[in-house]
Amino acid sequence: MYYAHRARGAAIVTDGENALSVRSAMIYTDGGAEPNPGVGGWGAVIIDSATGERRELSGGEAHTTNNRMELGAAIRALEALEPGYEVDLYTDSSYLRLGITQWLRRWKVQGWRLRGGEPVKNDDLWRELEAAAARHRIRWHWVKGHSGQELNERAHQLAAVEIARLRGASRRGTSVSTSTTEVEGAGGAGPVPGTAMPDAEVLLKLSCAGGRGAWAARVRRGVEDTVLGGEASQVTSNRLELLAAADVLAALPEQGTIEWRGGSDYLREGASKWLEGWRRRGYRTSGGEPVKNADLWRRLERPLATRSIRFGPATDADREDLAELDRAVKKRLERRRS
Repeated sequence: MYYAHRARGAAIVTDGENALSVRSAMIYTDGGAEPNPGVGGWGAVIIDSATGERRELSGGEAHTTNNRMELGAAIRALEALEPGYEVDLYTDSSYLRLGITQWLRRWKVQGWRLRGGEPVKNDDLWRELEAAAARHRIRWHWVKGHSGQELNERAHQLAAVEIARLRGASRRGTSVSTSTTEVEGAGGAGPVPGTAMPDAEVLLKLSCAGGRGAWAARVRRGVEDTVLGGEASQVTSNRLELLAAADVLAALPEQGTIEWRGGSDYLREGASKWLEGWRRRGYRTSGGEPVKNADLWRRLERPLATRSIRFGPATDADREDLAELDRAVKKRLERRRS
């Protein structure tokens, strides 16, 4: 049985009949498909409020939708907790939040049909979510997506990695897993889901102005620690970043897992979300326009497909390394001017 009422701030609370509200946790979830429908992934970050223990879950499906991945993330995260938690769950999906707090009771009364008589979409997952939520007392929060909220961004990264993983497996003709992956005690710069540690870590810094730019990247592989770099003229920041990515990946083995931090959303989103659609459309956007920097994206196709790469922003722990890379970039720009 569910009831909903306004609680602290903008949160909406649902109480499960089995909820004991003894322990508490925060959950951040995200999910998506690219294209929609298409290859999908979801991610969840769970933090135990008492111990601070952090767990990360992720998974995906070869053919799904944005909404199914959003629901799946919430279901798996709630199922990962023992019954009786008081949960603050944060999502950037209004579909998820409004569905569980406002629409669900009406759908059930109407026999899982809408007012017009059409069947409720994703009713199988809504039933699963209802059962998972009944085990806890939950405050449902909406957060704006891609607004810089660290844990929301982390959940998004986990989902993006799953999409990239499934696409890579499909291109290589290997079997595709839809199981849930869990990483316990993971931090913001933790390992790629499904591995103890990445085979390589890349931290990228670049600067571009007036058509001239330079980049530097710290590449760590086991005990090896290398700084790579380059410069270019008549480039944009986006083109410079793709040139840097191509050079860095060329210096790494053709297969393996990579933790990639720094740079911009252009590379992160392009590699994990847009590239597959561009490739199918002959490097044209959904509006039919030519994709910018298509030559470099084509060059990156194979290097991205043969590796499992998790892209994410730089973290506070990278501050000293970024300062060193920034100095290396400035030296390259000064040398180029002289």
